[in-house]
Amino acid sequence: MPELRPWQAAKPRVRKIAGAVRPRLARLATATKPQVERLRQAVGRQLARVTRANGPRLATLVRLPRAPRSGSPRSSRTLKTWQYTAGAATAGLALAAGVATAAGPWDADGQRTAERDRAAAQERPGGADHGTGSGTAAQDPAAAPSAGPVLTALGGATGTVKPAPTANATGNPAGASQRALTDLLRPLLDAPELGRTRTAVVLDIATGTRLYAEGASTALTPASTTKIATAVAALSALGPDHRLTTRTVLEPGTRQVVLIGGGDPTLTARRDSGGWASLRTLATETAKTLTKRGIRQITLSYDTSLYTGPDLHSIGVNDNLARVSPLMADEGRTDDSVRGPAPRVSDPAADAAQKFAGFLADAGIRTSAPGTAKASGRAGTLAAVSSPPLSSVVERMLTNSDNDIAEALARQTALASGRPAGFDGGAAAVDARLTMLGLPMSGASFHDGSGLDRDDRLTADLLTALLAKAADPDLPGLRPVLTGLPVAHFTGTLTSRYPGGAAGLVRAKTGTLTGVNTLAGTLVDRDGRLLAFAFLTSDTTNPQEAQEALDRTATALAGL
Repeated sequence: MPELRPWQAAKPRVRKIAGAVRPRLARLATATKPQVERLRQAVGRQLARVTRANGPRLATLVRLPRAPRSGSPRSSRTLKTWQYTAGAATAGLALAAGVATAAGPWDADGQRTAERDRAAAQERPGGADHGTGSGTAAQDPAAAPSAGPVLTALGGATGTVKPAPTANATGNPAGASQRALTDLLRPLLDAPELGRTRTAVVLDIATGTRLYAEGASTALTPASTTKIATAVAALSALGPDHRLTTRTVLEPGTRQVVLIGGGDPTLTARRDSGGWASLRTLATETAKTLTKRGIRQITLSYDTSLYTGPDLHSIGVNDNLARVSPLMADEGRTDDSVRGPAPRVSDPAADAAQKFAGFLADAGIRTSAPGTAKASGRAGTLAAVSSPPLSSVVERMLTNSDNDIAEALARQTALASGRPAGFDGGAAAVDARLTMLGLPMSGASFHDGSGLDRDDRLTADLLTALLAKAADPDLPGLRPVLTGLPVAHFTGTLTSRYPGGAAGLVRAKTGTLTGVNTLAGTLVDRDGRLLAFAFLTSDTTNPQEAQEALDRTATALAGL
């Protein structure tokens, strides 16, 4: 029997996974059709431009996933940065990315990989066969690039990011010159809408070359772009597969059950958990264990001793952030929202414990009114629920600019570093972790994990270095920092921005406080170079106009 090629051996496994997720994909295709159509229209002009500029490169990329012809010599190709970035702009992959993004953050068990592959095959005519068994008819268009090879450098554990070519066919340097960047960006950054002070850095991620700098080492208030630093620190300290666990224990010789907060800011009490850890499930499993032991009535307590120090942020009571507690359900929101500002309960831990008591009652367990207590080391576990991997939590934080998750991750970084899990300990732990990574920390000052504190200070140099570090092929665990960035005119805090031009091409974290507007992320220039950029401004007077001015600057950079 002839030896199977790797792609042949993997095909049954991919078919099995794709078949398992087919019902979910059908629902996703229906739910996301308007978003996908909007993205398709928005990036149409950019696709034509990229195709003209990168025709030979795209042709090479399209050939990569095809099976070798019978008798042809085996060859090894390494996917280059400019190949996967240019290829990612093709229509088939843009649509596949739309379906995958709407489903939520990538997970670590391969399911989302199969979904992306499946979407790439089904969302347009032609396309590679990813396990349907039908193949591609001879008269159909040539297969689109498979999602896996194109997206490996962003989300997979394999593949090596290579520098963009240093010269084009005429021998001239590839990409825009530094002088051209200066001529383009300086007048845009000098726009009066951007206030009295503005700094900027543009960096070629593959080579580490700084292509543009203005006030690179000047530390300014970063607002929510602080979350990029928090994400890098947390992933570095804990790893992308780390999970946050909420559990219940029974004190020996008593009927006292303690609900222990593990610092999971994504714990939900909603009937549909959406894949996050469920307080209802924890109550159901706890009730089952108690019932097996013949216990039908308990004293219920809850333990919030994981965190220390004040739980109220320096901004005071605010719809942008609940009191920071290791035990909370749905971030203490009092409405049905899952992101953005919302009224919060005054005591998230007590609220979660009260809801938990109600779920226990529904399962046949009577409880006392919940009270605070610290679980002893002798207490035995009854049940536990855990968050998705930290990689997913980080992506949710960045996409939605979630302040509650950011503050929780700063405290988790502190715990992993042996520091007190409070505002001060979290800030110090983030600073120390980034210093260990060799990042340019001059002028940096952290006071929280979310960027809501106006005393936070970061530089454009540090922000672009953080993004480059997240793209380092030797540090794949940091990749969620890139994949979690909002996509222009499509996801998260950029959904309503970039209605044309760079829609779908810019991925960036936004930052907004009174008088402060910032933007930091990645984009692909005309020559397929993956660039990191950071723009920070202060003393702005009109947030909408400042935001639009920053978007124009990023759009111009993508079109250079």
